[in-house]
Amino acid sequence: MHIQPYLFFNGRLDDAIAFYKDALGAEVQMLLRYKDSPEPPPPGAVAPNWDDKIMHSCLKIGETSVFASDGCGTLATGFNGFGLSIAVKDEAEADRVFAALADGGEIRMPLGKTFFSPRFGMVVDRFGVLWMVVIPQ
Repeated sequence: MHIQPYLFFNGRLDDAIAFYKDALGAEVQMLLRYKDSPEPPPPGAVAPNWDDKIMHSCLKIGETSVFASDGCGTLATGFNGFGLSIAVKDEAEADRVFAALADGGEIRMPLGKTFFSPRFGMVVDRFGVLWMVVIPQ
């Protein structure tokens, strides 16, 4: 069994991809826009004028693949009740990644030393995704 993170950005995925490329070195492994789908969505399933929005994508961040979509344009994203933990190798990388994710976001727990890590912090990025930056011990 494998659990795959899948994030929905309600029409803002192009911006999110650019942000994660810059902040985390994300690589786009796959990207399919609604207009390029081999089958059209059922009538009314996708917001009007969403042909250029992203139906499905796969981003490689470090060693992990994260699926992402613009969604269908009918639901607002909230990203409540979960977060993504990103393990980094050292304090310099923790500082860089945390600062990049915090740009335009909200720091929930400042990056600092804890009983379980020399660097740990929590930040909600500009798209509303909660990230926990940690150096594993």
